[in-house]
Amino acid sequence: MPRCINTSASSFSRPRLRPLVLALSVALGHFGAASAADEAPDAPEAAVLPVITITGANDHNGYTVRESDSASKLNLALRETPQSVSVVTRTRMDDFRLDTVNDVLANTTGVTVEKVETERTYYVARGFDIINFQADGVGTPLVFGNMMGNLDTALFERVDIVRGANGLAASTGNPSATVNFIRKRPGAAFAANAGLTLSSWNTRRIDADVSSPLNDSGSVKGRVVVASGQADSYLDRYKTKKNVAYGIVEAKLGQDTLLSIGHTWQDNKSNGGMWGALPLYYTDGSPTDYPIRTNTSADWSFWDSKTSGSFIELNHQLGQGWALKSTLSHNKESSRSKLFYVYGTPDKATGAGLFSYPSAYRSDHGQTLFDIGASGQFKLGGRQHDLSFGASWSRSRLDDFSSYGRGIGTPLTAATDFTGAYPLPEFDDHFDGSTYEDVRKTVYAAARFALADKVKLLTGFNSTKADSTGLSYGSSKQKSASQTSPYVGLVVDVLPQLSLYTSYTEIFSPQSEQDINGVALDPITGSSAEAGVKGDLFGGKASYSGAIFRARQDNTAEQIGMNLGKAYYRGINAESTGAEAEVTGELAKGWLASIGYTHLKVEDGAGKATKTYVPRRLLRMSTTYRLPAVPQLKIGANLNWQSDIEREQERGIVTRQDSYATLGLMARYEIDRNMTLALNLNNVTDKKYLTSLYWSQAYYAAPRSASATLNWKY
Repeated sequence: MPRCINTSASSFSRPRLRPLVLALSVALGHFGAASAADEAPDAPEAAVLPVITITGANDHNGYTVRESDSASKLNLALRETPQSVSVVTRTRMDDFRLDTVNDVLANTTGVTVEKVETERTYYVARGFDIINFQADGVGTPLVFGNMMGNLDTALFERVDIVRGANGLAASTGNPSATVNFIRKRPGAAFAANAGLTLSSWNTRRIDADVSSPLNDSGSVKGRVVVASGQADSYLDRYKTKKNVAYGIVEAKLGQDTLLSIGHTWQDNKSNGGMWGALPLYYTDGSPTDYPIRTNTSADWSFWDSKTSGSFIELNHQLGQGWALKSTLSHNKESSRSKLFYVYGTPDKATGAGLFSYPSAYRSDHGQTLFDIGASGQFKLGGRQHDLSFGASWSRSRLDDFSSYGRGIGTPLTAATDFTGAYPLPEFDDHFDGSTYEDVRKTVYAAARFALADKVKLLTGFNSTKADSTGLSYGSSKQKSASQTSPYVGLVVDVLPQLSLYTSYTEIFSPQSEQDINGVALDPITGSSAEAGVKGDLFGGKASYSGAIFRARQDNTAEQIGMNLGKAYYRGINAESTGAEAEVTGELAKGWLASIGYTHLKVEDGAGKATKTYVPRRLLRMSTTYRLPAVPQLKIGANLNWQSDIEREQERGIVTRQDSYATLGLMARYEIDRNMTLALNLNNVTDKKYLTSLYWSQAYYAAPRSASATLNWKY
């Protein structure tokens, strides 16, 4: 479990409640004000308080960790894990203001963030969509497709990204990656942080993090994290508000039993968000080139979403090195929106050729999950080995309803295409929707055998059965599929600080993407293998890894068009091969870095390049340095570069995005032991580029921006 650094060497005492009350009063005072403002949309903008940023106590001060159980449910050193694992720590998130999951994954080795709209995002690694997400090692199946809203990172201590098919720890295999969000936990002593962030486009944010024992013995501990922010945007008419809260209580029920109860909540509100995006070419085939601020939304467009999750976790030490962990959680997600989609192909001279498609949409998604597993050690053949096994169950239900507006197909004029002036219609033209359920049952086991002092064999299996029932926009979702996927990995220590490894697993993944007739595609099958080298540097302060990989996916979904705001797909066979290299940690005294490079090739069954919207080469680099002459000052930079991408459109037209790099700079100065001031500058060169070519439409990424953060720590 993550540990919190104690901010004081002495034990908790009553006088320290004063800063606790102060921190909570400041944070919750603004938090309540922001919520009240949400309920009173006509309140003047000046009535909203400025924002404060608060970060939690770190379990480390670096860019790497020594151990992770994200790949196998066995707590292994990264060197002992026969797969590529990247870790984005709390320190790195704070250094570069990685406040959303989009920010974190956009700075992760081998991962691209496909922002197809302002509120919806896909993630891709090794040429395939990332669909496996976990919270503290418990899978949350992404049954219904893309991510809604920008999930805030204030409640996470770190994020682990296991690249390649995770055949042991995830309910479904997928050769892209598994993302495991490690939540913050209460510390042994009182700790509090608070801060204020002001950024470009009138962006303001407050977050607060307080951890404390709740009784004299310290057997009961709690932690509360809150965040609130609002922003205008570089996009015309686009404004967002976000409120986040997380609370957890941990209680020792005995010497060997720990009970944890927690709840998370996030409320996103956006006005002027895009449904779909900009057309990318004219009728003559030449590319469009709109101003960066261009937005297709109407003045009345909004897209609000709420997510919440409750969990109960019980850890019990069984003795003899064995432990039992069970988790029950329930997650909810709802969204309400009135949206304006623009479709068609404009004429370069007149602008004619675009048409309207207004719609109102609501959805409610509920998900219940249960996971129970045991792990420990056993002796065989005179050696000690590791074993974990368990079972999980999930039920996901989606109810959504679309109300289509009057005036669908109304031609737009060049004067009003992107001004937001389209009038608000009645949403009673026709109606459609979905009601369906997905149930998954999984059993899993993993064993690590010490074949010799320097040779470890990791083997296991994952057996999953997935059943879907219901209807989606007139199409049946009745489907059942099951498969058992084996896993095998070998790690050999060839030097005290150097290991070689290889691993193989099979792939099975039900998918919700639909063809043009609204029929869900069959499950994905295939295999994933990789081999590589891992090592420690500077006494474990840093680590390096290199891997070559090959993954084959049959019937993987590829988006081939848009039908009036709804994407449709076909199943293709694809093979991904490539190489990755990463160096992370403290490379010299005061110098932290995370540097990753990916080289990729993706081809279809005929050997032709496919998924060409995925860059074939990626560089991700973040580094900071604490100046010896001025130890209170930390400076740093992050650089993200990707090679060119393209997408074949209708009539053989090809849209291309040239290779580009974005540069960010940071500086942080410790005013005293409690207060720091940080400055961040993003997209320093003010590069203009498209956010994605995942869909046939796209919009432009944010231009140069800056932020200032004042942090207080107790």
